Amino acid sequence: MYYELYIDVLFLINFMMDSLLLLAVKRVLGCPVRNSRVFLGGALGAALTCALVWLPLPSAVKIPIYYAGISSVMLRIGLQVRKGREFVRAFGLLYVSAFLMGGMLMILKPWVRTGSLFFAAAVPIYYLLCGAWQYLARLRNEKERLCEVVLHTGLEKYRMHALLDTGNALTDPVSGEPVSVIDPACAQKILEKEREQTGVRYIPYRTVGGEGVMPVFRAEQMEVFLSGKKGEFRIQRPIIGICEGSISGQEEYQMILNPDVLTY
Repeated sequence: MYYELYIDVLFLINFMMDSLLLLAVKRVLGCPVRNSRVFLGGALGAALTCALVWLPLPSAVKIPIYYAGISSVMLRIGLQVRKGREFVRAFGLLYVSAFLMGGMLMILKPWVRTGSLFFAAAVPIYYLLCGAWQYLARLRNEKERLCEVVLHTGLEKYRMHALLDTGNALTDPVSGEPVSVIDPACAQKILEKEREQTGVRYIPYRTVGGEGVMPVFRAEQMEVFLSGKKGEFRIQRPIIGICEGSISGQEEYQMILNPDVLTY
């Protein structure tokens, strides 16, 4: 059985797909290369694929060249990823992205039968893939910033989850100390039992949405346990602010931790 293969169409399809995959890996890893170099890598990958199809080589030789050799050349030329852990990450991302993009195109196959529709569908799938990668990266970053906090007051201790937020730069205008913000539901439990020991006062704050005043109180001690092997911290007499509304929509954490408390 013989198949009629148009080498120009094969080159064009591979050039488009290879370039989109390299662009996706570039966005995820933040590779400092120009798009023109990415397209050069895609064109080189497409040209090598066409040459490999044309050459009369046995399958045992073609398969490793196609799946390992050409991809490695694309990453080295298109993204300038040379070796080591970064190359392994880029290689894995390239094939996971290819798997996801191929799966999306297979889903659309009943409606995408002509070449023009295929090319039109590949571009929005690329943006969808990049959005998915960025969403997963944000989830991972937020998970890494989650930590456990034990807040000691005069009578008891309260265990909660906190988010280490570099965007929280709130400080006490009197002492200059950093202020971490707690969920109002947790604050209510603490203040109902220990209002006399804590001593609530108010400080001004400013956000993108406007200005206002926030109730704050001092705890006896705060223990912070960072995820992994990043360490444990004990902060004496920290200042805790009380947020107006819920801090986390899904109640994943009850405190926004000011990172300056770890070094103050």
